[in-house]
Amino acid sequence: MRVRPDQLAAHLRKTLASLYLVFGDEPLQSQEAADAIRAAARERGYDERDCLTVETGFDWATLRQQAASQSLFASRRLLELRMGNAKPGDAGAKALSDYATRPADDTVLLITAGKLDWQTQKGRWFGALDSAGVVIQTAPLEPGQLAGWIERRLRSRGLQPAPDAVTLLGERVEGNLLAAAQEIEKLVLLAESRELTVEAVLAAVGDSARYSIYDFVDAALLGKPERVARILDGLRGEGVEPVLINWALHQEVRRLVALAFARDHGQALEAALNEQKVWEKRKPLLRQALQRLTLGNCRQLLGACSRTDRMIKGVEPGSPWDALRANGLRLAGVELLPEER
Repeated sequence: MRVRPDQLAAHLRKTLASLYLVFGDEPLQSQEAADAIRAAARERGYDERDCLTVETGFDWATLRQQAASQSLFASRRLLELRMGNAKPGDAGAKALSDYATRPADDTVLLITAGKLDWQTQKGRWFGALDSAGVVIQTAPLEPGQLAGWIERRLRSRGLQPAPDAVTLLGERVEGNLLAAAQEIEKLVLLAESRELTVEAVLAAVGDSARYSIYDFVDAALLGKPERVARILDGLRGEGVEPVLINWALHQEVRRLVALAFARDHGQALEAALNEQKVWEKRKPLLRQALQRLTLGNCRQLLGACSRTDRMIKGVEPGSPWDALRANGLRLAGVELLPEER
C-alpha cells in the first residue's frame, strides 16, 4: 500500500503495519517518515530496536535469522533494515520477498533506502513489500509545492506567517528542505510574535538556497528571469565552474534549435520531442520556451553559448559570468539592450 509522506501521520494514528518501506531522494522527508514510524512503534509497546545495515558482503540470511530470534527484553520489537543506496541483488530480492510472505510475529520491520528507479520498483521483491506492507516514497518538492509546505510547517509550529514571509523564506532555502526545517525552528525560538512578518524572516534567516546547473536552465526555459539571476548568483557563490553551467545551457539550446527547425518544417512538436528523446517531465518546459522563441532566436543563443565558451577558455575577451547571465535572461525571454548583448 502506498502512503504519501503527508498522509503518514494520519495512517499511524489509526494503525501500525508490520512492514514499512521508506525510500527516496529527499532526506528530510525520509528521516521524518522513519522517525514517525519509530515513535508510533514505541507508543504501541515495541520497546526493543535492532538494526541491520546492508553493506558489501551483507549476508541476507541475517534478516530472517534476526527476525526469528527471541527477544530477551521485550515481547515486541522494531527491526530496521538500512539499505542506503545498495541494491539487494538476487539473494536480497529473495530474502525480502520471503519476509513479505511470512512476516515475523510481534515485529515491525522498517526498511529504509535511497532512490529506487522505476525498473527496481517493478521488481518482484518491491511488489511483495508493497502488497504486504506500507510503502512511503519521498521526493524533492516541485517549486510550486514549496510555499505550501513551508506555510503548513510554520503553522504546525504555532506561527501565523504573512504570505510575503512565506515567499521570502522559500527564496532563502529553495531546494533544501533540511535548511528550511532548521530555519523554521530558529524562527520559532526567535520570533517575538506569533505573527510572522517579512522583517522577522530577514532578521533571522540566512540564505540557504542550494541550486544545480539544471535549475538555472529550467528557470530560463520557464521564462523566469528573476529566478535565472538568483540561481546564477547562487551557483557563483557556491564555486560552480562556469564551464559546467555553459555546458548545460548549450545542450538545451542545441535541442531547442533542433525542435524549432523541425517545427518550422512542418513536423508535429510532439513527434519532434520524441525524436529528441525528451523525458515526459521536461516536455512542458521545452514547449513553453518554444512558444516565445523563433528558430532564429535559438540559433543566436547557440552562437552566444559558443562565444561564452571562448570567454571561459580565455580566447575571447569578456566576463563569462556576465555572458551566462545574458544568455540565461535571453532564453527566459528578456530582450536585452544593445550594449548588454
